[in-house]
Amino acid sequence: MSRTLPPGWYPDPNAPHLERWWDGTAWTDHRRAPEGPGPPRPAGGASGRAKAVALTTSGVVLVAAIVSGAFALVRHDGDDVVADTAPTAVTPPPSPAAPAPSRLDDELDGISLPLPDGWAPAKYVTRDNVVMTTDGGRVFTHTLPANSGASPASLAKKDIPQAADSSYGGIRSHRVVGSERVAVAGCTGYLVRWRVKTAKGTEGYVQSLAFTPAPGPPGAVVVRFAFDAGPDGPPLADMDRITEGIRSVGR
Repeated sequence: MSRTLPPGWYPDPNAPHLERWWDGTAWTDHRRAPEGPGPPRPAGGASGRAKAVALTTSGVVLVAAIVSGAFALVRHDGDDVVADTAPTAVTPPPSPAAPAPSRLDDELDGISLPLPDGWAPAKYVTRDNVVMTTDGGRVFTHTLPANSGASPASLAKKDIPQAADSSYGGIRSHRVVGSERVAVAGCTGYLVRWRVKTAKGTEGYVQSLAFTPAPGPPGAVVVRFAFDAGPDGPPLADMDRITEGIRSVGR
């Protein structure tokens, strides 16, 4: 089901720790900190066109309780005895909940990603923005322009500093905990994984995964992962599950 992003404040695609005004068709130049007050809606917008990601989600069935009441009035000759019976609530059994979706189809980038337990598709998705979330975890996708001279390894290594800064902002230090070729979406890809420490003292894991799906849009796809470290973030195994389960849309 396709979702169109309505006008409003959303995480800036180039710096998600800031918010940027989306006028319904394009990003404007208005930005603010997340806690800042919202200015009046801008009258115009910057050039460019944000594209919506098609998400496959399951509907939710809502069942309302039906309440019926009965009132009986009994009157006996001579003693005027009146008996009342209280209303009786009748609640039908609830319908079984629809199963949670197990995959997310990113039509813009031509890939399908698995949704591990506890993860959910983002409600609204724009280019270079988050496509799925969980407590302490976010996954981003975007397509780079076609460049036959750039290998997945060089793309991933070039992207990882930008991924770290845009995901957490103010990186004090980092340590490479993974750098390797991987099979993804039926082709050869490359991932780089950092453990980062922010200026605020918090830590997290950031991963850039680059590959060229086939068939798919021209250019390489980069999937970014941002997981808070420790008990506040998802298990690192989810990063591996999502990476291994990526495939081209329609396959």
